[in-house]
Amino acid sequence: MRVVFLGPPGAGKGTQAARIAGLRGVPHLSTGEMLRRAVRERTPVGLQAKGHMDRGALVPDDVVDRLVAERLAQSDAGRGFLLDGYPRNPAQARALEQVLARRQGALDRVVYVHVDDDTLVERIAGRRGCPKCGTVFHLAARPPRKAGLCDDCGTALVQRADDAETVVRDRLKVYHDNTAALVRYYEERGLLGRVDGNLPIDEVTHAVEAVLGSAA
Repeated sequence: MRVVFLGPPGAGKGTQAARIAGLRGVPHLSTGEMLRRAVRERTPVGLQAKGHMDRGALVPDDVVDRLVAERLAQSDAGRGFLLDGYPRNPAQARALEQVLARRQGALDRVVYVHVDDDTLVERIAGRRGCPKCGTVFHLAARPPRKAGLCDDCGTALVQRADDAETVVRDRLKVYHDNTAALVRYYEERGLLGRVDGNLPIDEVTHAVEAVLGSAA
C-alpha cells in the first residue's frame, strides 16, 4: 500500500497516518519530522531547510525531493508506506511518481484531510512541547498539570517558532497557494479521497479507512 496524506498544518493528517500505519503494518513517513531531525542534526539538508522553516515558508522542492527519495530507498518502505506532508505541489508529485516508477510502483490512494483555517490556528498555536523528553501538550485540549511545565520531567515547555499564530497564518496562506493545484492534480487522476478533519479522531479514522478501501 502506497498512500499520500494531504492536508494543511494541524489538520490531523499525521495522527491519522500514524494510526493507519499501525493498523496496516507499513511505515509512516512524515516529511515534517524528517526535516526537523535534519535541522537538529545540522545535516546539509537541515541547514538548507532551517531558514525557510523558521519563517513559516515551504522548503524548496529540490531539498525535500532529495530527502524523500533517500527515505523511500530504505528497505522498510519497499512493502508500502504512508507519506505525510509530501508532495505539496504538482512538481513534487511528478518527482514522487518518477521515484516510484524506478521501483516499479505507483501511488494507490491520496487522502485529503480538510479543516477550516480558524480551527487550525487554534490547534497549532496552543501546542507546547518539552525540549527535554519531547512530550507535547495543548493549552486547551491537553494542558500540563502545572502551567508551563512538563508533566513527565518538569522541564519548562516551549512553543515552536513555527507554531506562533502569525507564523501559522502565513504557513496556511503558503499552503493554500501551493496546494490547490495539487488537489486538482490528484482529483484528475482519480486518486483523491476527501475526509472531514473536523470530526472526532475515531470518526476521522473510520472515514480514512473508507477512502482507502481496497488500496491495501
